[in-house]
Amino acid sequence: MVVTSAAGTVLVTVDSLRADARSRVETPTLDALADSGTVFERAYAHGNWTPFSFPSVLGDSHVFAADGAIGVGDTTLAGRLADAGVRTAGVNAANGFLTEHWGYDRGFDTYDAFTDTNSRLGRTLAAHPTVQGWLQVGASPFRRRSDGRERVDATRMLDIEDRAVEFLSAASEPFFLWLHYMDTHTPYVPAPRHLRATTDRRGAMLGMLSAHLRVGLGLTVSSATAGELHTLYDATVRQVDTSIGRVLAALGDRREDTMVVVAGDHGEEFLEHGHLAHYPKLYDELVHVPLLVDHPAGAGGRVSTAVGLSDVPATVLDVMGGSTRGFTGESLAPEIRAGTEPTRGPITSVAVRGASVTQQPIPRHLGAGRPLVSARDGRWTYIRDPERDTHELYDRASDPGEQTDVSGTADPPLDALHAATRQRLDAIRTDGDAAAATPDDVERRLSALGYR
Repeated sequence: MVVTSAAGTVLVTVDSLRADARSRVETPTLDALADSGTVFERAYAHGNWTPFSFPSVLGDSHVFAADGAIGVGDTTLAGRLADAGVRTAGVNAANGFLTEHWGYDRGFDTYDAFTDTNSRLGRTLAAHPTVQGWLQVGASPFRRRSDGRERVDATRMLDIEDRAVEFLSAASEPFFLWLHYMDTHTPYVPAPRHLRATTDRRGAMLGMLSAHLRVGLGLTVSSATAGELHTLYDATVRQVDTSIGRVLAALGDRREDTMVVVAGDHGEEFLEHGHLAHYPKLYDELVHVPLLVDHPAGAGGRVSTAVGLSDVPATVLDVMGGSTRGFTGESLAPEIRAGTEPTRGPITSVAVRGASVTQQPIPRHLGAGRPLVSARDGRWTYIRDPERDTHELYDRASDPGEQTDVSGTADPPLDALHAATRQRLDAIRTDGDAAAATPDDVERRLSALGYR
């Protein structure tokens, strides 16, 4: 294991951040990281939504590899770093799937999830983030902040900023800080200044209100409404970018000796395959994510090899001097330092689908539906439904939107992809306690996110 001179690592995960997010809106902070660091052009989440993706990001294995339930196992990235003498802090902007209940505090010296709201009004607003956001938008002309930051914050963005800056101001080296942003998750309520900077269309705020009303009332969503939502999403991407910039500025002189990793935990759909948000599907808009690594001794550049988010914890451990033993992924640090392409097999992802794509509640456990699994290499996407014995194949070179299933063509290149899906399915265990009760505060946060 090679240990670099990194003072620490800041790992930023952004909920629902699509791989193409930077191409649609100004993101000076992420652009600077991409310019000086390594851009993984084909990075993939190992699941279609947070509880299926994150066991591979902060833990040592894929979801369902330890049991049939969601959550992280006993061995975590933060725990392994703590064993190596690294000071650790985790800050999660109230995503109920990333709380103590599912083990995500394990190994962190300090951990904040912002799910506990004491007042009745606070609980009501937390359960209705769209209403909360609009109340803040309406009040924003009358609110003032001495620090110049956003006057609309329905996602706890400013809270996680404050916790991050507090930790960085006091932390001795070496340190590890994980931040998880929720701005780009539905319902997309950006501060007005970010919306104005994203679109010059008149009436953008009214379009935002109309789009939210149509979705909230369960009305048919047209391509125009999906476009309005995508514009809101773009504005939240810009909002997150400014926040990340402020956090990194708090590093001061240590910035040059700190590795910064930014990734989406999964993507987001805007009718590419008929729906919004991130229902149980495994197309690129949901599993292709950005992955930027700015390493103090990195060569920089762009990597075209397909990699998985499970490589993130192994990379952080490698750089920070922790043991990668037992972790599913492989460190990318040697390739980042040398500017070379890694060697990887197909990258797999899983989802669990109920009787319909939009079934409520969305399946959280294997017993609530049937598993779907996909495998990707640099060109092909293979999606398999083992219980129904069906599969799909897409050639992303000629069909980047994965709209034309070519699995029925002669001699499709399925052998390696099929073997990868079979291996992933064989690793799934079904003997865990998938029915553990969820605490009320966590369930309220999940309901607010649309996970009834």
